[in-house]
Amino acid sequence: MKVRTRRRTREERRPPTAISVSPYFADYTATKNFFPRKGFRIRASSNEVDTKTEEDREKNVQEANRVNTVEIQEQGIAGVSKMSVGATSTGPALDKDLKKVVQKTAATFAPRASTATKNPAVPGTVLYTVFEVQGYASMLLGGVLSYNLIFPSNEPDIWRLMGMWSIWMFTIPSLRARDCSKNEKEALNYLFLLIPLLNVIIPFFWKSFAVVWSADTVAFFGMYAWKLGWLQQRE
Repeated sequence: MKVRTRRRTREERRPPTAISVSPYFADYTATKNFFPRKGFRIRASSNEVDTKTEEDREKNVQEANRVNTVEIQEQGIAGVSKMSVGATSTGPALDKDLKKVVQKTAATFAPRASTATKNPAVPGTVLYTVFEVQGYASMLLGGVLSYNLIFPSNEPDIWRLMGMWSIWMFTIPSLRARDCSKNEKEALNYLFLLIPLLNVIIPFFWKSFAVVWSADTVAFFGMYAWKLGWLQQRE
């Protein structure tokens, strides 16, 4: 029994294209699927780097702002310190100059010893007590005359005028004649210049001998309280 064989055609003799092509497509597919993932990873890494760079920049800017703020605050504190130091140094200088002027003026016009000998009216001596009693007694007598209690008169007279000026003419010179402390001497020097101003200015507003004497008395004890520190001692 003969078996008839059929001659294969040219197309049938060709090898299947799917076998040779499929590896290409497989490689292409694998390559196509591989590269996008790799590109995505690269982009993700670049985004992370950019984000980190921006955060570093923000931190640097914040640090620079903080440093500038601290420097400005330090400069402001230094400026305030310089101003306070300048004001503090100006205050004592002005007070010192004022003391010199007052002392020189009082030494020129106030009564003083004719010789350069040591003052005998030191604390504890009879002369010291005499000057002190004379000073406060003249103040009290001037108040009595200013209030028109002795030698009363309805018109301004010499007695009331002397009462008004008694603190400046008798009290302050008597107390300055003693060998008193430095602070008390400064208080008396200030009063020697202040009381004449009060006695001249007050009558323009209030024509009263009693008011002028009262103002002089308040100024006297106020100056003593300031220079001798009476209020600080009580506190």
